[in-house]
Amino acid sequence: MDENLSSYKNNYITTLRDDIVSIISEKLTPAAEKYGYSDSPLEENVKWKPKVLLLGNYSSGKSTLVNDFLGGNIQRTGQAPTDDTFTVIAYKEAEDQSDEIRVIEEREGRSVLNDPEYPFVGLKKHGDRFLAHFRLKFVNSPFLKQLVIIDTPGMLDSVTETDRGYNYQDVIGELAQNSDLVLLLFDPHKTATGNEAHTSIRETLPKKCFEDRILFVLNRVDECTSLEDFLQVYGTLCWNLSQMTGRKDIPQIYFTYSPHVANHDANSADSEKFFIQKIENQRELLKAAVLKAPHYQLDHLADFLDTHCERLHHLLEVFIQYKKKMNGNRNRFIFFMTAFSILLGLAAGGAGFMNGLGDLVFTLTISAGVAVGTIFIGMLIVFPYFRNRFHEELLGNLDTLTKKKHQNRIDSWNAVKQSVVEYLTESRQNLSLRKLRKEFSMLQEVMEIEMPEVREGLQQLNRIE
Repeated sequence: MDENLSSYKNNYITTLRDDIVSIISEKLTPAAEKYGYSDSPLEENVKWKPKVLLLGNYSSGKSTLVNDFLGGNIQRTGQAPTDDTFTVIAYKEAEDQSDEIRVIEEREGRSVLNDPEYPFVGLKKHGDRFLAHFRLKFVNSPFLKQLVIIDTPGMLDSVTETDRGYNYQDVIGELAQNSDLVLLLFDPHKTATGNEAHTSIRETLPKKCFEDRILFVLNRVDECTSLEDFLQVYGTLCWNLSQMTGRKDIPQIYFTYSPHVANHDANSADSEKFFIQKIENQRELLKAAVLKAPHYQLDHLADFLDTHCERLHHLLEVFIQYKKKMNGNRNRFIFFMTAFSILLGLAAGGAGFMNGLGDLVFTLTISAGVAVGTIFIGMLIVFPYFRNRFHEELLGNLDTLTKKKHQNRIDSWNAVKQSVVEYLTESRQNLSLRKLRKEFSMLQEVMEIEMPEVREGLQQLNRIE
């Protein structure tokens, strides 16, 4: 791809991303925050550059892979655990004209997690120990112009080593959920995976991100002593992944090693490690996949917009049905209460007239007074009781307020039901049917008009050669 076309494509990606984020911030976030669907703006975690998350055991070579991609010694490397910090690595141009790839600026966790410019504010809840193990590095590597890399502490094996002072699984779960690509690295010596790796693969990642976002990497393959050794390592890894992921198929696994620290001599044809020559291109394939993160982000943003718009639409639909039923119950109560009050007033007035307590005007005054008093007492005392009883009945039978025609609707309802329960329990009196219908119509417009335009924009991007 020539430079002009590449520049045009990058500008197109940026414009489309900004358009999607604008729709989310202007049309989804207000409803999401108002009705308890989200505690923070939905766009908070998607407004920044595409993010690539690296996970793996402490010996899997994450930092070495980062250094190779960036073209400089940015992360500390070693056989033993050398870095227990979450490091966000982003691009910043150097002020001088030097070509040396290096760290231009570094910021500590507390300043980053309190800065709304970055999509990490929500991580503050993990406490001071976590803040002490989080930092941001700005590096002048061209590799980072269109994406951000997040290097993570190596996963540990034994229970005693897992006392980090914060919930590691919760942190990587949030980072994975908001990343556009997750690289899961293994090395030939730890394909069996330890405690944290097993939990991450088996539980955390499936709950937080889709399968298509995860790339499996067998790193440091140059340390296999022979082709037979390599095949045994690969087979063991495939078996372990099948057990942990529950997948029937074997996911694609990239075979990589660092040419700068390679432990082999493949120059000779009779070398036991001649097989390394056959898989040399895997590292470049992985690098190309990582560089597609901006494109992945657009797909994920479109899915993000589609998913949350549909769920909010579903949530408002349930609120509308709830409000209509509550209004119907109120109207029925008012009708019967009014009828009962009039009858009671007429009966009181008639009884007084028959007993000679006054003339017709006095009788009518008695009737009206009894009727109005009855309505007043009914609305002030009786109605709140029946309204609360009806509310509790609806709250206990929320499933009747929505139609679950297919699995997608079931999944959508399961995703918003808790938000519906919490809002109706705490703030049901704030619901306005007029406002609900207006917001519902706006989301309907996003689904029917703006979402197809976004999908068309993605198709147009795919047509750019």
